[in-house]
Amino acid sequence: MSAFDLEAYLTERRALVDAALARLLPSEDTPPPTVHRAMRYSVMAGGKRLRPILVIAGAEAVGAAPAVVMPTACALELIHTYSLIHDDLPAMDDDDYRRGRLTNHKVFGDAMAILAGDALLTLAFKLVAENAALVKDARVICDVVAEIADAAGTGGMVAGQVVDIESEGKAIPPETLEYIHTHKTAALLRVSLSVGVRLGGGDAAALAAIGDAGQSLGLAFQIVDDILDVEGDPASLGKSAGKDAAGAKPTYPALFGVERSRTLATECLERAHRNLDDAGLTDGWLGQLADYVVTRKH
Repeated sequence: MSAFDLEAYLTERRALVDAALARLLPSEDTPPPTVHRAMRYSVMAGGKRLRPILVIAGAEAVGAAPAVVMPTACALELIHTYSLIHDDLPAMDDDDYRRGRLTNHKVFGDAMAILAGDALLTLAFKLVAENAALVKDARVICDVVAEIADAAGTGGMVAGQVVDIESEGKAIPPETLEYIHTHKTAALLRVSLSVGVRLGGGDAAALAAIGDAGQSLGLAFQIVDDILDVEGDPASLGKSAGKDAAGAKPTYPALFGVERSRTLATECLERAHRNLDDAGLTDGWLGQLADYVVTRKH
């Protein structure tokens, strides 16, 4: 693999994550089987695996191997998948397709989809706890658990989702839109990088820089996601396009237009690169991963 072959890096790391997820998830015949089938249905449906790859890249940036952080990398994917299952429910976004297949509740029903999401979130923290056996100082797991819980809860993803729901159909200021995006999406991307560095043994300066970079990168990711909902091909996206506009959801293109949104995403990317440069974390894959977040087509 060449030093600049990002596609090969993503493919290889995705394969590592997929293999670990297949191993760590309960088998479909583990009692009660229905909920375990529902869990595996959504988790193993594919996807970019961006969050676990960011955990791995964060660890690699400070000299740790992927295996050292793999349980936590998988935990971030389980949290992300739980949020998608719940987000697709009729009471939320009411989506029929996700990752190119029927959404969880369309296959297993609303109640089982809720339970599958709950089970994935719970399993995620078990995996983080089990990561203690792989790091030099198990005490770091306390900080990792707290950081992930904050990013996934009312200090992060849940808070963004709440304000997103409450803002539908309303004219909101840019500050509210940024709050939604930095909490609903950026928080989990930021924490993915941060816990990778933390578990990998990074120092305080690296943790501060990676946190700032992750925040900017996460906001850029969601801005691009908003743009793709306007311009993207549903076949490539693996989900319905145009749902944001149809649901009168607050987005960057709705507030700023597509071209200005692209500029804002690029500005976020530039901030992320500056943070990485300041911490000397650009020798590995992080800089290229940051570029991928903004230039991706799905």
